[in-house]
Amino acid sequence: MSASTNTAELILTGGPVYTAGEPGREMRPAITEAGPATAVAVRAGRIAAVGTYEQIRGLAGPGTEVVSLDGRPVLPGFQDAHVHPCFAGNALMRCDLAGVPDAAAALERIRAYADSHPGMEWISGNGWRMDWFPGGTPARQALDSVVGGRPAYFTNRDAHGAWVSSRALELAGIDAATPDPADGRIERDAAGAPQGTLHEGAALLVGRLVPPLPLADQVEGLLRAQAHLHALGVTAWQDAIVGGYLGFPDPLPVYLAAAASGRLSARVAGALWWDRARGGEQVSDLLQRREQVRAAGPGGTRRTAGAGRVAHAGRDDPASGEFRAETVKIMQDGVAENFTAGMIEPYLDGCGCRTGNRGLSYVDPAALRAHVTELVAQGFGVHFHAIGDRAVRESLDAIEAARAAHGPGGGRHHIAHLQIVHPDDLPRFASLGVAATIQALWAAHEPQMDELTIPFIGPQRAGWQYPFASILRAGARLAAGSDWPVSSPDPLWAMHVAVNRTLPLSEGGAGAEPLLPEQALTLPQAAAAYTAGSAHVNNLDETGRVEPGMLADLVVLDRDPFAGPPDEIAATGVALTYVGGQRMFASPSA
Repeated sequence: MSASTNTAELILTGGPVYTAGEPGREMRPAITEAGPATAVAVRAGRIAAVGTYEQIRGLAGPGTEVVSLDGRPVLPGFQDAHVHPCFAGNALMRCDLAGVPDAAAALERIRAYADSHPGMEWISGNGWRMDWFPGGTPARQALDSVVGGRPAYFTNRDAHGAWVSSRALELAGIDAATPDPADGRIERDAAGAPQGTLHEGAALLVGRLVPPLPLADQVEGLLRAQAHLHALGVTAWQDAIVGGYLGFPDPLPVYLAAAASGRLSARVAGALWWDRARGGEQVSDLLQRREQVRAAGPGGTRRTAGAGRVAHAGRDDPASGEFRAETVKIMQDGVAENFTAGMIEPYLDGCGCRTGNRGLSYVDPAALRAHVTELVAQGFGVHFHAIGDRAVRESLDAIEAARAAHGPGGGRHHIAHLQIVHPDDLPRFASLGVAATIQALWAAHEPQMDELTIPFIGPQRAGWQYPFASILRAGARLAAGSDWPVSSPDPLWAMHVAVNRTLPLSEGGAGAEPLLPEQALTLPQAAAAYTAGSAHVNNLDETGRVEPGMLADLVVLDRDPFAGPPDEIAATGVALTYVGGQRMFASPSA
């Protein structure tokens, strides 16, 4: 316990306190010389003391807020290492298909939205699922039937493709003679005409025509997304695409505007988007964007002396939001469901025979090694998207080349998704100092996995999917993220799947067969990934643990998931969320 004569502004008392031990491999009870900690004191936005109430009661004064936990646990605030809140907020401001059960219900929602917006030039939104449609490819005619002849553009839930109307294709000039772009594919009917589904980079052929929301609406969308994340206990995140993508507008001006207005309450690390249509000449642009964040004017964000963090200009307030952009995001491949994830061996066809398709490498592997080496020389960390085993290997090879050129220092690099990892590459994460950022909610049997993935990758690669436990056993650091709006941003749902390898009961996990249960994590391991592990890749070293001197980013849960059965983890809710000791969320029952 740390003693002080200064009065605490906040004391949480009467429940177990959990923290992540170094290097963040497991969450554990906080222990003091008097036994397990049951209280936390906060002063000036930081944790002043951790102990029993008897140990820290001397920090209470007339103005101290004392919160009785009634047995509820305190943890470090959750951090999402791979999420898209601006894109999620954008979807919330348009026609949002999240939570819709099937294609028929999606069409009815789109019809209702179009009817209620008669003057809207484009009907757009997000969130359809590939497993709603035969082969995962919705047709333009279905969309035509509900939008009244207007152009329509809907990205799917994983943002790796779009469903478009006939009018949208016409405005984009896409017809049977239009070639596929290098980084995507136009789905075609039997006659060769565009069918209505555009995969990967092909979606941008239409997406670039969709009018963006006004900046004020985009900021409002971000603030709605921020409130939702705070309600789930998330206090910090890494935005995995700070740049334009498939028709989504660039989040950079949105974050700067939110920070300048004082309404950004989370701690945000932005991953600047690597434009796969360009080459190394864009490094200078990325440096300029980084400097734009560092040098934003009054009311924006700036680098503060010493600590290397960014806070509101003119103050260094632990309770204020912050936005930094010290990382570059490189998407190296697509996704397995549309056969664009980069594989070492070819995909199979519907009969189980080898095809000639090994997926895509969006950046040439040799060029990738050179680009990453240059980015590391410029002080950037690199955040990779890699789904297939070849893309994972190419990403690791790039980090290895950078280390050979510059030594083991440099930014904090991580690879996200990691659906299929070749066993030979598992030890390389630890040896190269690369963190594995997992999207645990995907590591379960569900229709997109069972119908659109496993039959086309075969049994051997199906057994290499989401190898969380193997990566951890090999000595690597795990971080965790949701990829929202691709999937739910609820960290407790993700931890449930990480531990059980089945979906929560409310999401169809009842009676389901676990997906590769030997790759399950323990709850202490999963919770550490979502706190200290993500804090590491987010460059937030003063967060992720409940210890004196750390920033008071805390979450109070409505029950103790460590004390209950594993199949009830997802039933846990959030009671209170604090950033820098300031309450950002309180449940009605709190």
